[in-house]
Amino acid sequence: MSSIIQLLPDHVANQIAAGEVVQRPASVVKELLENAVDAKATDIKLIIKDAGKALVQVIDNGLGMSVTDARLCFERHATSKIRLAEDLFSLGTKGFRGEALASIAAIAHVEMKTKQDQEELGTQIVIEGSKFVSQEAAVLPKGTSFAVKNLFFNIPARRNFLKSDTVEYRHIVDEFQRVALAHANIHFTFYHNGSEMYNLPASTLRQRIVNIFSGKTNEKLVPVQEETEIVTIQGFVSKPEFAKKSRGEQFFFVNDRFIKSGYLHHAIMAAYDGILKDGAQPSYFLYLDVPPNTIDINIHPTKTEIKFDDESALYAIIRASIKHSLGQFNIAPVLDFDRDANLDTPYDFKNLEGKTPTIQVDRTFNPFSDDKINKHFSGGSSSSISHSYGMSSHRKPEPVAHWESLYVGLEQDDEEVEISGISFESEEVTGSLFNDEDVEKTVQNTYQIHKKYIVSPIKSGMVIVDQQRAHQRVLYEQFLTNMTVHQASSQQLLFPLELYFSSTEMVLIDELKLSLVNTGFIFDETYKEQIVISGIPVNVVESEVSMLLEQLLTDLQDGIPENSFSQNDSIAKSMAKSLAVKTGTVLTIKEQENLVNGLFACKEPNVSPFQKPTFITMRVEDIDKKFAI
Repeated sequence: MSSIIQLLPDHVANQIAAGEVVQRPASVVKELLENAVDAKATDIKLIIKDAGKALVQVIDNGLGMSVTDARLCFERHATSKIRLAEDLFSLGTKGFRGEALASIAAIAHVEMKTKQDQEELGTQIVIEGSKFVSQEAAVLPKGTSFAVKNLFFNIPARRNFLKSDTVEYRHIVDEFQRVALAHANIHFTFYHNGSEMYNLPASTLRQRIVNIFSGKTNEKLVPVQEETEIVTIQGFVSKPEFAKKSRGEQFFFVNDRFIKSGYLHHAIMAAYDGILKDGAQPSYFLYLDVPPNTIDINIHPTKTEIKFDDESALYAIIRASIKHSLGQFNIAPVLDFDRDANLDTPYDFKNLEGKTPTIQVDRTFNPFSDDKINKHFSGGSSSSISHSYGMSSHRKPEPVAHWESLYVGLEQDDEEVEISGISFESEEVTGSLFNDEDVEKTVQNTYQIHKKYIVSPIKSGMVIVDQQRAHQRVLYEQFLTNMTVHQASSQQLLFPLELYFSSTEMVLIDELKLSLVNTGFIFDETYKEQIVISGIPVNVVESEVSMLLEQLLTDLQDGIPENSFSQNDSIAKSMAKSLAVKTGTVLTIKEQENLVNGLFACKEPNVSPFQKPTFITMRVEDIDKKFAI
C-alpha cells in the first residue's frame, strides 16, 4: 500500500494555526500591541478602520528589525523571545511562541515597515496570504509599523462569522485597555475611523486607570499593597457602594500580563463578603508579581490562562490583603455596629482624674404640700455635679386658682351654647354616609405565598402566579407599546441626573438614545463620559435609573440588533427585567390584585418575555385527587 501521511504545506499549516491565534480583529490588536511592548517602545499608536475588518495598524518607536529579521519574523516558530526550553520558566516578554505573525500573514494583507536606530534605511515588506509580494529598502523613522488589511480575505466563511462593528470594536477596546493598564509607563494612542478614542500619556498606575475609565473613577479606588515571599500585590479595588451588576472593570495582571482566573476572582468576592448587594460585582485592578519559575504560561495561544504552583496560598493572601485595605480605609463596617460616637472620651479629658460629685439636698422640700417650692438647680464646678433645691434663693409661689374656677360662668344648654356668635353642636356626629347593611365587606381574593407566588381562586379551582415573571410580562408590553404605538409619557426631574460611563459604554448609549427617548427618557446633554437626564419614564423611580442603564448595557454588550423592532424588543426586555418586582418582596392585597389583573390583560399572559411560564392552574378535581384514599 502507498503511504497516506504527508507533511502539510506551510501556508496550510499557517491557516490552521490562525484558527487558534486569530479569532477576530481584537486578536490581531493584542498580538501587535504585545510585540510593540516587547520591542521596548515608549510610544505606541493603534489605528483601526471598520472595527478592524478593513485595517488594524500598530506603529511603535521600538528597537526595529534588521533586513534578515524582517523577513524571518513571518516564519512559523521564529522568535527572538526565547532560545532554550528552560526559557519558558523565566519569561520576561509577552510573546514566545513565534506563531502570531505567521498566522496573521496567512489570512490577511500585511504591510510591515521597520528600521533600527543605527541604520540609515529601513525595510518594507508586503505579504498577502503567506505569499511575499515585495521587499524593498525605504526611508523610515525608527521603530516598526504593522498594517493588517482585509482580515480573513481568503477565508470568507470565517469573515461571515464576525459580529457587528459595535461588538468587534468593543473587543478591540478590551484588548487595548488590558495592554495599556499593564504598562502605564508607555504612551498609548488609539484612533478609530479617523477619530481619537484614547490618548494615554505615560503616568502612574492610578492616573492610567482614571484616564481610561473617566475622572469619576478616582473616588471609587481603594489602594491595595502587600508584599510576601510568594507574591507582591499592588493595585486598587473599588468601594462597595460603587459595585455594578456587570463584571466589566475587573483586571488581573501577573508579571504585567493580563490573565483570567475564576479562582482568584472568588478570593476577591470572599473579601467583599457581607458588604456587597446581591449580584453586585466590585471593580478591581490587581497586579501580582510572582517568580517566573512558579507559573506556567504555555497553556493556550492567547496566554490568558496561567497555572500557579501554590494557588491556595495565593487565594488566602489576596483575600487577606483586600480585607485589610477595605478595613484600613474605613470601607468595611466596624465590628461594634451599635457604638455611639458621642460616648467616646474627648482628647481634652484623656488625662483628667474623675472626682466624686457633691450633692446638696433641700430637706424642707415636701412634694405633697399645697405651697410647692420651686425647684432650682444650681450648677457646680466642671468636675462636680450639684443638685440644689434652692434653700435660700427660692421665693414663695403665688397662690394658683383651682382648676374648676376656669369654667365659672359657662352654662351649658341641652341643645347648643352660643359664645361670641359661635355656635357648637351639643351632640357629636357619629353617623355614616352609608347604612351598615348597604356596605359589603371586602373579601380578600388573592394571597401571597413565600413572598414569591400569588394565589387567586377561580371558578374551576385556583391560579398560582409567579410575581416576578408576571410583572416582567406586564412591564414588557407597556414599554413595547410606548416605543412602537403611543408616545411615552415622562416625569420631569426637579434636579437633572448626572451619570458617568466609560467611553465604550457611551458608544452603546449613543446608539440606544433614540429608543430610550421613546420609552420616556429625556436627555439634556451627552458628553464624552457623562450624560445628563432631565426626564424619566413614569413607572421608573429616579434611584433605579443608574441600575436600569447598567443592566441594559450589560444585556446588549454582545451587540445591538440592526432592525428597530428587535432593538426596541431588547430594550423592553432588559428594562422589564430590571424593574420587575423581585422574588422576596412583600406585596399588599391591592398590589397583588393589580398584578394579577394586569397580567391577564396582556396579549400573551401565559409566558414571560423570556418564554418562561407566568402561572399555573390547579382544578378542584386535581386537589380532590390529592386527598383521595
